[in-house]
Amino acid sequence: MKHILLVIFVLFISAAGIVFATQNKQTSNKGVANMGKKVLVAYFSRTGEQYSVGNITEGNTAIIAKMIADKTNGDLFEIKVKNDNYPNGYDALVEYAKKEKQAQLRPEIIGKLDNFDSYDTIFIGYPNWWADLPMPVYTFLESYDFTGKNVAPFCTHEGSGFAGKQGLSKIGANILKDFALYGHIAQNDRIQADKQVSQWLENIGF
Repeated sequence: MKHILLVIFVLFISAAGIVFATQNKQTSNKGVANMGKKVLVAYFSRTGEQYSVGNITEGNTAIIAKMIADKTNGDLFEIKVKNDNYPNGYDALVEYAKKEKQAQLRPEIIGKLDNFDSYDTIFIGYPNWWADLPMPVYTFLESYDFTGKNVAPFCTHEGSGFAGKQGLSKIGANILKDFALYGHIAQNDRIQADKQVSQWLENIGF
């Protein structure tokens, strides 16, 4: 009887070891798959008075961009307008952005990524402005060759959901599953925002 119990115990330990090794191999393989990816997280974000969150000193989109960069070991690049005349008041900003979109302006932005070609995956973040990309993001997109690159778009909003599919479809990139998050969650519930960001990243292979 003792011999039979010993055999059962040994078989149980062996089976547990195989399961552990398989799980460990799967985790390891995922890590290896991501090791070769050079990641850029480019984002456009605004401070000042914003809908639902009041006056903020760190933009909703900026918060998410930094989470993504931290989780993917990516490089951050903030899309900044050279002559920034955007109003600080929310209503005034909405009207300014509307006129900018109607005129299809391409505001000049600051900075140039000389090593852009070295990035395999580019996360692009922005607030939803009039169901579209903000015009400075178009400037950024039209400044580089995205052909063959993986692009993962994300945006913040207060009920309008994701925006920018049409504009992104024109850049010749492989567009990954998009991500949209309420700005007030990004601003006021970092734990929940972090959880949703992690889930999205896992879904797209990070």
